[in-house]
Amino acid sequence: QVQLAESGGGLVQPGDSLKLSCVASERPSSMFAMGWFRQAPGKEREFVAAISHRGDGSTYAESAKGRFAISRDNAKNTVYLQMNGLKPEDTANYFCVADHVYKGTYWPADYAFWGQGTQVTVSS
Repeated sequence: QVQLAESGGGLVQPGDSLKLSCVASERPSSMFAMGWFRQAPGKEREFVAAISHRGDGSTYAESAKGRFAISRDNAKNTVYLQMNGLKPEDTANYFCVADHVYKGTYWPADYAFWGQGTQVTVSS
């Protein structure tokens, strides 16, 4: 079972950028499609972005399009989420996810493996 370890969260101001990282414990990470979800207090988990095994396909939530970019470096077993133009509504715990199949779907149940999350807070 793959383990996922997120990092890079923190407290930033509106308009700032932040880059999240997620390292997968199993090699090669190219065995897995990977992605990001987020969950704000009192809300359900929300899909953010997903990327295919080789990084040649990606899917974004409408809220992430144009501001966030997902990428991966399989040599480092790592997937990234570059977040630009952050807004207070982006405040959430961000979870890295993985699955053997790339579906690019928005449903949490479609992703078998989850990290513990990293907190992102956007506030002035």
